[in-house]
Amino acid sequence: MKRKIIKIDEEKCNGCGLCVPDCPEGALQVIDGKARLVGDLLCDGLGACISTCPEDAIIVEEREAEPYNELKVMGNIVPQGGNVIRAHLNHLRNHGQTEFLNQALAYLKERNIKVDLKPDPVDLPVAGRKCPGSQVLAFPSAPEQQEDEGKRPSRLTHWPIQLHLISPNAQHYQGSDLLLAADCVAYSMADFHRDYLKDRTLAIACPKLDSNQEIYREKLTALIDQAGIRSIKVIIMQVPCCNGLLQQVLEAAARAERKIPVSCVVVGIQGEILRENRMAV
Repeated sequence: MKRKIIKIDEEKCNGCGLCVPDCPEGALQVIDGKARLVGDLLCDGLGACISTCPEDAIIVEEREAEPYNELKVMGNIVPQGGNVIRAHLNHLRNHGQTEFLNQALAYLKERNIKVDLKPDPVDLPVAGRKCPGSQVLAFPSAPEQQEDEGKRPSRLTHWPIQLHLISPNAQHYQGSDLLLAADCVAYSMADFHRDYLKDRTLAIACPKLDSNQEIYREKLTALIDQAGIRSIKVIIMQVPCCNGLLQQVLEAAARAERKIPVSCVVVGIQGEILRENRMAV
C-alpha cells in the first residue's frame, strides 16, 4: 500500500542516534554508523523523530510500504514502561490517529495495563527524557496599568508557541481565538503584541523553512475539532512563500468537522498592514 513513512538521507546522517529514543515504536536503530528504518510495520509516518535530528537527515515521504501495525508497535512499547506508553498514546491522540489509539487502548485493556492520559502530551517524557523548551506553561495576564506607565507588556499567555511543539490538548487553547503568525511578522511589526496578540493564543511557523509541514494541517484540524478554538487569524508577510501558511490553515479548516471563521492579515516588510480579509472556507 502507498502511505506516509520516514526516509533517512544516509549522506546527511552522522549516526548520532538522537532520533532513536524519540521513536518509542522501535522503528529506528543505529546500524553500521547510520540511523536505519528497521521495519515499515513499526513506522507510523508521523515524524516524531524529525525534530531531534541535528542534520535534517529525516523526512516524511509517501511511498509503497507495509501497513503500519499498531499491535506490533505496542509489543515493543509496553516493555519500555509507563512513560513511553503514555508518550506513544498521546502521540497518536495529538495527530488524530483515532483508529490506532483505540487499538492501543484495547491492547492495554486486554492485558490489564492501566495508563493515566491526563497529563498534557507536550509535557510528557519521551523515552525517559523531557525537553524543557517543550514544557507547557501558562503566564498571568499582563497588568493593564503598565502601558499607562510607558511600558509595553508582553501579551504572550503561554509556552511553547512553535507549531511543531504545541499541543492541541493544552488548556490555554481550549475555546480560544488563535493567532497563527509567520515567524518574521513579530520582527517587522513594532506593535505586534498590542495590536494582534492581546486576548489571543499564539502559534508560529515558517511555511518556507519548517520541515514536515503535513503535521501542521493535522494539528490545526485538531485545534479546531478537539480544542474547540473559536477562530483563526493568520498573519503573514507579503513575500510569496508566506502564502503557504494560509493554505495550510484553509486546508485544515476544510477538513475539520467544525466550521470556524478564518481571516488573514498581510504585513509589508517594513511592518505596514497591506490588507486584511475574511477567508471563505
